Amino acid sequence: MDTHILWIAPACALLLGYVLGSIPFGVILTRLAGAGDLRSIGSGNIGATNVLRTGRKGLAAATLLLDLAKGAAAVWLAEWLFPGDGMIAAAAAFVGHCYPIWLRFKGGKGVATLMGIVLALHWPMGLVYAAVWLGLLAGLRISSVAGMAAAVSAPVSGALFGRFDLVMLLLALAAIVLWKHRDNIERLLAGTEPRIGGARDGEDTNALRDG
Repeated sequence: MDTHILWIAPACALLLGYVLGSIPFGVILTRLAGAGDLRSIGSGNIGATNVLRTGRKGLAAATLLLDLAKGAAAVWLAEWLFPGDGMIAAAAAFVGHCYPIWLRFKGGKGVATLMGIVLALHWPMGLVYAAVWLGLLAGLRISSVAGMAAAVSAPVSGALFGRFDLVMLLLALAAIVLWKHRDNIERLLAGTEPRIGGARDGEDTNALRDG
């Protein structure tokens, strides 16, 4: 078989994952609901936390679920259409969410989409991810800490569950999550990172961004 033919399935999985991952559900839903351009609201981030600033809790919940679903869908569809290429689609979906071409590569931070990916790749790891994310979010009320900790938990739980085939991919994606949170890390070190529900009008609320 010609070598170039062998790349057709991986290339299609890559394209499928990127297109799905780059759908900016937060932007789409807020516009359809007449809430304005999400990128000009609050922190300007396209994730569910910023959607919540519109006062539409339903929109925020829908954004969270859809961002999660697109990560899972990319993996499942790729495995169905191109067996064995689910990990390629997973990586592409995550990159698509964080760097969508439609928004000039200014996307979200990938926490919800990564959860969907982890659930689709190995659901027990997804449960650990959800427990870490939601547990810290409820306990500390600092979105950035919860999101980063959840992302780091993915490669750790992968190793604990013996899924070493996934560890390197999850390490890379967790590293991108940390990079996307670099401003939050600076504020955490400075002690100026606000908590969810604790920022007053006019304060810097960038630390609440996730996505």
